[in-house]
This record gives sequence, structure tokens and C-alpha cells, in this order.
Amino acid sequence: MIQFLLNDHLQQEAALPPDTTVLQYLRREAGRCGTKEGCASGDCGACTVVIAEPQGDALRYTPVNACLTFISALQGKQLITVEDLKHQGQLHNVQQAMADNHASQCGFCTPGFVMSVFALQKNLSAAKRGVKREHILQALSGNLCRCTGYRPIVEAAFEACERQPVDQFDRAEKVTLQRLQAIAPSAGQTIRHHEDLNLLPSTVEELAAAYLANPEAKLVAGGTDLALEITQRHRRLTQLITLSHIPAMKTAFIDGEQIIIGAAATLSDCMGLLESEFPDFGALLERFASQQIRNQGTFGGNIANASPIGDGGPVLLALGASLRLRRGSQQRTLPLAQFYQGYKQTALQAGEFIEQILIPRVEADSTRTLKVYKVSKRLDDDISAVCGAFHIEVNHGVVTHAFIAYGGMAAVAKRAEHCEKLLIGQPWQAATVERACQALTHDYQPISDFRASQEYRMQVAKNLLRRCLIETTSTDTLMRVTQYV
Repeated sequence: MIQFLLNDHLQQEAALPPDTTVLQYLRREAGRCGTKEGCASGDCGACTVVIAEPQGDALRYTPVNACLTFISALQGKQLITVEDLKHQGQLHNVQQAMADNHASQCGFCTPGFVMSVFALQKNLSAAKRGVKREHILQALSGNLCRCTGYRPIVEAAFEACERQPVDQFDRAEKVTLQRLQAIAPSAGQTIRHHEDLNLLPSTVEELAAAYLANPEAKLVAGGTDLALEITQRHRRLTQLITLSHIPAMKTAFIDGEQIIIGAAATLSDCMGLLESEFPDFGALLERFASQQIRNQGTFGGNIANASPIGDGGPVLLALGASLRLRRGSQQRTLPLAQFYQGYKQTALQAGEFIEQILIPRVEADSTRTLKVYKVSKRLDDDISAVCGAFHIEVNHGVVTHAFIAYGGMAAVAKRAEHCEKLLIGQPWQAATVERACQALTHDYQPISDFRASQEYRMQVAKNLLRRCLIETTSTDTLMRVTQYV
């Protein structure tokens, strides 16, 4: 039985198919139609809801896409929708600010914007910091309005976040915490619905046993890609194993000379750690889909999905990352470069899963630098046409280390081995880079699709290597649209 709070009402759901999304539950089962379905793929934000869960002695408020979130993710949490904000006949101040600033036209996208601003307001208040324009733009980057400009919406967000009156959620926080803490331990269960199976393991050991016994089941970490099977392809997923209730797989930490990321750790939870070690990695994650997707999506899912346009793969390949895999009680460590075996094909055996991602740290006195570039049609909330990652070390003007990887250039994310060989041991200068650029034609044979032609992709790949040279040798030259004088 999945137990959660729908605002302040305890819900106990045992009769739902495992592939029920939160959006389907709200509109079909709960009769809450304020949450809209726009794109059904996590691109528009119209279905944004907020999930509150305990974090220490307070609640953390997380905006997510209801269309891509499975009902099992709600176990032990509080689900807040736009209907819950109005209190005692009065609009919440976020809703009032949207009305006062004329920030809505047709209104279809408005509930999603309201919930994103609500979560921002709550998290700013918890962090005891004032709102800045970049906070608002990042919070709203996953919400699209097709009627009007965004100026009144941004102004409404400013007004709502600058005024943070105590609301019903603040007043009930301690009680809500107690109620959630009372139901959270019920994870680690098996839920059957007719012939369907929904498993919620609470430890890695339970997961390993469950997956070994049910190797045909689909593993769900964030579900931001898997849910498209339902919303876009209209398929059934009858056997699911949810990873989001396993604390050991949601950690991200430094252990000596490596960074260890649990396969179920969300991208949002990893951003701070990765940015502190590799600033360009953090900058890429800010452009990784939308905030709602980052709040659900995981590196484990991004890697296991084996998509050629997944942005995590190229960067992790350039950093020389490895994977800790587990099948039953057996573990093995495999370099990421050996994990991808073809389009959507990996080295995983039946019943085997990714437990952790291992990233080598750069030594304090090293001259290695990581440069990452994402080329897409939109700056935010978009998929790469080409993503390039360059891990370069230059000593006394000579390249001593070069790991270069691209996404969007082949059936999988892969290293540019011919290009690397022409760089190693050579002067880090334009002539060397031009020879290495030509070697890219031996490393990749990109395809043409609706995002870019093969000729464009190859030209961009070469230009990104040239940009890497310029950025590392002429640091005063502005090369990015996100740089400011």
C-alpha cells in the first residue's frame, strides 16, 4: 500500500496499477483537474506539482512534473497541488501576485507557474536568503507560456518571493513532519494489482534480491525517460521496481580520491558537489533539461538509458568514470567506456543494475581542466544537438592528457580516440588542434535528424575543440553567452 499525504489528507492506495502517473492519479482518481497535461513529456511544466518531504527537522519542497512521476514516488511524502494553496477563502500570495501582475492569459499554464514559484518561495525562505533574478529564471526555466511574454510572470515571482507571509503550510509544518515520519518506514514492500507488480525496496540488498527474482521488471529511479513509454507510446509497464526509497543509493559524497554518486541520487542533489570539483560540469547541469526534471532525474538512469544524446555520458567519459554494478550479492566495477555497447545497449546482465558512479578527482596540483559545451536550439530546457567534454592537461605547453568525448555524434556517447592520440605529446596550439579536428571524422559518423544535419554536427564538434583551445589559452576572451563583463 502506498501511503502519502494529499495536502493534509492521508491517502492509502493499494488498487492502482504500478505505472499510474501522479497526473493520472490527480485527474482520474482524486478529481483534481487544476494540474494540466500540456506536452506529457516534461517539456512544458503545465503539470508541475510540489512534493514535500522531511529533511532534518524541516520540509523540503520540490517541484516535479506530474506527468513523468509514478505514484510510487509519493510514498511517505506530501503532495501539494494548486488547489491546496487557497486557504480560508483567500488566494495564496503567489496566486494573488500572478493576478495582480496580469501574469496569465489563457490560464492553461498558470497552475504550473504558480507551483514553481510556490516551491521557490518556500526554499528561499528555508535558506533564509533573498530572491535574485537568476533564482527566478532558473525556477521557471521548465515552465512554458505560449500566450504572452514572461515579464509579468517574472514580476509576479519577484513580488511573491519578496513577501513571504506565514501560510498554512508553515503553520502545519511540525504536524506534517510527524505524520510523514510515521508513514515513511512502510517502504520495502510488494504491491500487487491483479497481475501487475510494484516493488518498493528500502535497501540495496532488497533491491538486488527483487531484481534477481524479477529480471523483466523495469527499474524506476526518477522515471523521467521511462514514463514516456506510457505518455508518448501508450504502453503498459506492468512490473516496476522503485529505487527512490533506498537511502544508500541517493547519496553523493567524496571518498578519498574519488567522487561516489548513488545511482538514484537526483541531478539536483549532485549539482553542488560536482560544481565544486568541476565548475563546467555544474554549469552543464544547470542546462540539463529543466529544474523539474533535475529534481527527479538521476545519473544512474541517464547512464543506463544509453541514449546518444544524454548529457551525462560525454562528461563522465571525459572524466574517466567507472560504474559499480551489482547482481544479487556479486559486485563488479566497469569503466564507463566499456558499458555502452550500441544504441540503447549496455553491458548489464539480466538482474544486474548500476549501484554507484565513481568519478576520479583531480589532484590539487594538477593542471588538468574540464571544459564542457552543450549546443542546443534553446539555452534552457532543451536536448543537445552536440555535447562535447574535454578533459585536458597541458604541461610546459605540451598536451600530457586528453580525454575527449561527444554526445549526439554516434549511436552512443563515446570517446574521440583518434583525436586524442593526435593531441597527446604535441604542443597545445592551433596547428595541433587542426590536425586533431580532422581526426574526428575517423571517430564519428553522425546522422542527420530533426535536431541537426550530419554536416552541422561534425562542424560543431570541430569548433568545440577549437573553442577549448581558445578558452584555455586566452582566458580574457568571452566565448559563452552566459558570460558577462
